[in-house]
Amino acid sequence: MTTFENMANALRFLSVDAIEKANSGHPGMPLGMADAATVLFTKFIKINPRAPKWFDRDRFVLSAGHGSMLLYSLLYLLGYEDISLDDIKSFRQLGSKTAGHPEYGHLAGIDMTTGPLGQGISSAVGMALAERLINARFGDELCNHYTYVINGDGCLMEGISEEAASLAGHLKLNKLIVLWDNNNITIDGTVDKANSTDQLKRFQAMGWNTFEADGHQGESIEKAILAAQHSDKPSLISVRTIIGFGAPNKQGTSKCHGSPLGAEETALLRENLKWQNAPFDIPQDILSAWRDAGKRSEKAYEDWCESAKAAGQNFKDFIENVLPQNWDKALQDLKVEMINQKTKVASRKASQMCLEKIVPHIPQIVGGSADLAASNLTFVEGMKTVTAADYAGNNVMYGIREHAMGALMNGMALHGGVIPYGGTFFVFSDYMRPSMRLAALMGLRVIYVMTHDSIGVGEDGPTHQPVEHLASYRAMPNMNVFRPCDAVETAECWQLALENESGPSILALSRQNLPLLRTAAKENLCAKGAYVISDVGTNKVRQVTLLATGSEVSLGLEAQKLLAEKGIAAAVVSMPCWELFEKQGQAYQKAVLGDVPCVAVEAGARFGWERYAQAFVCMECFGASGKGEALYAHFSITAEAVAEAAQRLLKA
Repeated sequence: MTTFENMANALRFLSVDAIEKANSGHPGMPLGMADAATVLFTKFIKINPRAPKWFDRDRFVLSAGHGSMLLYSLLYLLGYEDISLDDIKSFRQLGSKTAGHPEYGHLAGIDMTTGPLGQGISSAVGMALAERLINARFGDELCNHYTYVINGDGCLMEGISEEAASLAGHLKLNKLIVLWDNNNITIDGTVDKANSTDQLKRFQAMGWNTFEADGHQGESIEKAILAAQHSDKPSLISVRTIIGFGAPNKQGTSKCHGSPLGAEETALLRENLKWQNAPFDIPQDILSAWRDAGKRSEKAYEDWCESAKAAGQNFKDFIENVLPQNWDKALQDLKVEMINQKTKVASRKASQMCLEKIVPHIPQIVGGSADLAASNLTFVEGMKTVTAADYAGNNVMYGIREHAMGALMNGMALHGGVIPYGGTFFVFSDYMRPSMRLAALMGLRVIYVMTHDSIGVGEDGPTHQPVEHLASYRAMPNMNVFRPCDAVETAECWQLALENESGPSILALSRQNLPLLRTAAKENLCAKGAYVISDVGTNKVRQVTLLATGSEVSLGLEAQKLLAEKGIAAAVVSMPCWELFEKQGQAYQKAVLGDVPCVAVEAGARFGWERYAQAFVCMECFGASGKGEALYAHFSITAEAVAEAAQRLLKA
C-alpha cells in the first residue's frame, strides 16, 4: 500500500540495506531524515530526472555528505537513469558511482561533492547568490528556483558556515532554504557535550527567518517548507528528528551515526517499521509513486525549454559559461601595448589592467575580494557591487570572510552562468584551502587572485609572507598555480585561467613592481608552463640553466649577465606554471631544461624544485619584517647568489 510512511521507509531501507551490504557507512542520518526528504522531494523540489542538468531546476546540497545513501536512494527512487539498483548495491566499493560521500560528476543529480562539514551549506549560499544574479539579468521565466540544503549540527559548528550564513543574511538570499537535521547527536555523543548555542537565535541574528518542524510528521515538515518558500530572507528549518529512527536499540544515540546497524538490529528495524520486504526490494506501487513524484515538474521543464529557446543562443552560451567570440582581443591588444611601453608594474597591478580588458567582454564574470580589493586590485571601473536591493551586479563584497569566499565561488561555479574570481593575500589562502581543494576535486573553473606573493610583501613581516604556499598548492592535484614574471605573462596567465574549464587556477601576484621582460606576445608562451626567456646566444653551448618564477625571473637574467662575464653560458627559463609544463612532451621539457645542471631561484620554499634542479636559491625559513629589497638581500635571494650557485654546481 502506498502511504507517506511507506514511501519514506523505502528511502530508509534502500539506504540501510546498502550500508549493511557494504559493511560501511552512516545509517543514522538517512533513517532520521527520510521523512523530511520524502516531503521535500515529493511535494516541493523542482527537478526533472530525465533532464538532470536542467538549468532552472532547484539545487539540492546534501551538506551532511556522510548520509550519502539518502541521496543515492532518492536518485534511484525518483527515476534518474544514471543510477541503478546495482549501483545501490555496490555502495562504497572501488569504481562505484555510489561513493562514500557524494561526488559531483559521478552521478547525475549530485549538485556538489560534499563530506567536509560546512562546505555544502556554505557553497549553497553561492548557488543561491548565482540564482539571484542570473534572475536579475534574465527574469523569472529563465531563472527562478530554490536552493535546498540538508545539514546537521556538524555543518553549523564548523566556522565556515558562520561566515557564509552571515553573508547570506546580509544579501537576503530568500531562495535559500536549509533543513537542519536537529537530532542532538554527533559522533562523540550528544551535542550539549560540546555546544550550547541556540542556533535559531544565532541565525535570526544573522538575518535569517527560522522555522521549526517535527521531523517525523509530514504535515509539520510541509508547513515549514511552505513558510520558508514565502520568506523574505534565507530560511533555517529546525527539523527535530531521532537519529537512526526505528532502530529500537540504537536510535537516538551515536551508535548508529557512523557504523552499520548490524544484521540483528536491521531485522528489528524491519519489524519495528513493519517493512516485510527483502533487502533492496521496493514494492512496485511504492516505486511507481516515487517515479510519479519525479515527473511532477515536467510541465515546468517544458515551459522553461520554450522560454530558453525564445531567448536564443546568447542565453544558452551564457548559462553554459561559453566565452564570447573574440573575448580576448582587448587582452591581446593590451599585451602589445605593454611591450611597446615597457610597462613596469607589480603583477597585481598588471592583473587589474587585464581585468579592465576582460570584465567588459565576459558577461559571466563575477569578481570580488575578502575586503582587500584596494590591495588585490580586483575591482575595475564599470563593475557594480551586488546588494540585497539590487542583484544586477558583478562584484561581491565578501567582507573579511576568506572561508566563505572560497565556498561561495564554488557554489557559483557549480550553479552555472557565473565564472567567479576572488582575491586575498596569498598567505590567507590557508583560510580557503578546503574550498580550493574541493574546487580542484570537482574540476571547477574558479580563479583565485592571490597577491603579495612572497617576502616582497615587506614590512608586514613573516605573518604575511607566504613562504610555503607555492609548494603546497603545487602539491594539490588539478590546481594550476601561475606565478607570472611581468605584465605580459600576467595577461597570458589570465587567459589560460579563463580558458581552463576543468579546474581552478591560482594567480600568485607580486606587491612590488616588476620589470617588463617579454619582448613579444604573439604566442602565449605560458601555455606550455615554462619556456626559455633568454637563451645563451648564437655560437654558444649552454652550460647551466637558471629556472625561476615570478619576481625572481629578473634575478635570473641578471645572474645570466654575471655568469657571461666569467665565460659561463647560462640560459634563463621562466616557469610560470609547473602543472602545464608537466603536461608537455619529454622532448619539449628536455629542450627547455637542457641537458645541463640547473639552478632554481624562487622567493619561496625549495620543496619540490628537486624534480628540476640540483642547486637552489630559495627560502629556507620564514621571512622577516623590513623593506622588500632589504629582505631579498638578507635572505640571499639575489643575482649574485644565483651566479655563485651556478658556479659551485659546475665545479662539483
